[in-house]
Amino acid sequence: MAMYVRVDGTGPVAIIRLLRPAFSPVDPRLPQELAEACARVGADPAVRAVLLYGNKRVFAAGADPGGLAGRTPAEASAHTRLLHRAFDAVTDIPKPVIAAICGHALGGGLELALCADYRMAGEGALLGLPETGLGIIPGTGGTQRLPRLVGPGRAKKLIFTGRRLTAAEAYDIGLVDEVVPDAGVLTAALDLAGRFASGPTAALAAAKRAVDGGIGLPMSAALDLERAEYAALFATEDHLRGIRAAVEGRPAEFTGR
Repeated sequence: MAMYVRVDGTGPVAIIRLLRPAFSPVDPRLPQELAEACARVGADPAVRAVLLYGNKRVFAAGADPGGLAGRTPAEASAHTRLLHRAFDAVTDIPKPVIAAICGHALGGGLELALCADYRMAGEGALLGLPETGLGIIPGTGGTQRLPRLVGPGRAKKLIFTGRRLTAAEAYDIGLVDEVVPDAGVLTAALDLAGRFASGPTAALAAAKRAVDGGIGLPMSAALDLERAEYAALFATEDHLRGIRAAVEGRPAEFTGR
């Protein structure tokens, strides 16, 4: 029985559902269940797009502060290492991943949303990294993924102050990619995931690898990566389907091969 993470949905769109608003800072089942869910949807050929979703009120609120009390540095490091591996498993899903954010996405919850390819937030969402208020810092990617997304100055200000941003403020700085009415977050995210799922699976995976892999490389190496991913797609069936459809002036129907 899953305690923290469950995979819902059938067909081309899977939902990795977060079952508890607060993460346990000690229970190894959380990173284990998250990593297993990522492996499952990543390996399933029927799944072509993925949602991260909590519930209508909370995406995820991060670690329970009470559970952090009395931890030794060694204990904190060991559990965080497990969380890093699980969060990396989210970024490594070879399919488009959308974070559908309702309500609070705070601390580790926001750090998890940062692992997605696209973040869609409800108008009433609140996002932030409040860890410095506890005398610590974000420990599951916030100090690294957030600066790459919004720039180091903005990231430092958010981390230093622990300020919570509204969805509109998060959109203005590029922290979220789209804001929709609260009641329509899941529907809108499913619609977008469906559009991704109908696309050429291999090309979308190649684009994800090229963008994510190229960010940390010198431009020449990043262009080499892009060229390799581009050339490899000429061996796919979807490439032939796309070219044929374009020549014939009709929409392409992709098979995912």
